[in-house]
Amino acid sequence: MANLFAPIINSFKIRELRKKIILTAVIIIIYRIAAHIPVGGVDREALQALFSGSQLLGLLDLFSGGTLANFSIIALGLNPYINASIIIQLLTMVFPTLEALSKEGEYGRQKINQYTRYLTVPLSILQAIGVFVLLRNQGIITQMTPLSILTIMVTMVAGTIFAMWLGELITEYGIGQGISILIFAGIVARTPVALAQTFSIVDQQQMLNLLLFAVLGIVITAGIVFVNEGRRQIMVQYARRFIGGREVGGASTYLPLRVNQAGVIPIIFAVSLVLIPSFAGQFLSQLPQPLFQSAGRFFISHFRVDSIAYNVVYFLLVVGFTYFYTAVIFNPKKISEDIKKTGAFIPGIRPGTATAAYLNYILLRITLVGAIFLGLVAILPSIASGFTGITTLALGGTGLLIVVSVILDTAKQFESRLVERNYEGFLK
Repeated sequence: MANLFAPIINSFKIRELRKKIILTAVIIIIYRIAAHIPVGGVDREALQALFSGSQLLGLLDLFSGGTLANFSIIALGLNPYINASIIIQLLTMVFPTLEALSKEGEYGRQKINQYTRYLTVPLSILQAIGVFVLLRNQGIITQMTPLSILTIMVTMVAGTIFAMWLGELITEYGIGQGISILIFAGIVARTPVALAQTFSIVDQQQMLNLLLFAVLGIVITAGIVFVNEGRRQIMVQYARRFIGGREVGGASTYLPLRVNQAGVIPIIFAVSLVLIPSFAGQFLSQLPQPLFQSAGRFFISHFRVDSIAYNVVYFLLVVGFTYFYTAVIFNPKKISEDIKKTGAFIPGIRPGTATAAYLNYILLRITLVGAIFLGLVAILPSIASGFTGITTLALGGTGLLIVVSVILDTAKQFESRLVERNYEGFLK
């Protein structure tokens, strides 16, 4: 047990790592404190009743870390920023100017991030309007004066910008990817609530179903670790050259291609989009026009969390975003050029274009395995809840996937920091 926690204990002996860990912990604490600072003019009891009776709102509240159910100053959470990231990355693949900018190294990355921040503001305004209309139609907002409405809207937008800033602080100065860390913290904070709700409603006849969920959770966790750590090793051979009368090169190494290159990002993106039809349906159903009301009722009835349409769309979005994000972060053409520049080659494959085509061929096939696995993990708990009748844990698969993936990614960053500092005790 001592050896297990030795890397964490000894990391505090390294000044730079100690500062990063403490900063990350402090930001998470600030974020969770802000999640419990309420906005005025809202009926809390009616709000809690609304969220407890809707799996859809429960899923949205899960990703906000309980901020929406509490209607805190960061009620919108990071959803506008995530949606802005999706839009910017899609535009990067459409517009050559943005594509060229994304390839300009650190400068390009900073400019893309800046555009994402700019787009977050109007998206947060639109989502704030949508949340306000939803709560007003449910009779949850008790104060309807112009000043109180403006205060609620400004508070929600400012809260999103504040949460986005905290996430970027973690990415820049802390440990891990900031946005994922904050979502992870919110999910972990909501876990005791979900478990308490489950045990309060489960009777003796459902204990077997609860045990089934526990076993399913262990299997999913093991599968997530297995897929995230899965690699396809491609041999890379260095050509023999004569430099100064001496023969150099001839060695071989491996290029590891991950089965799941995209990590947890596809799930986060997919959830942000799959909720849109249901919220659009709730908004349209309140309009006076019969056509809009019919469309709203259609979306509400067909895009419940336990509906077939919802799970099919959710699955397809996860698969699609896995391929999309993999294409964004892994460029076979660039990798093939780097291999060629170092005087290396893949045995049996010509350098250059043929190498890029081969890498793309391999990547498409191993990504399919990872994409299907992520999609199944995302919808499996909803399917299981339909058979067992336990709905309070129907959101557990998505949350578990994010929690395990974030822990693995953060642990790798932690490990790389330790290796950079030549921490010998960790390498034993």
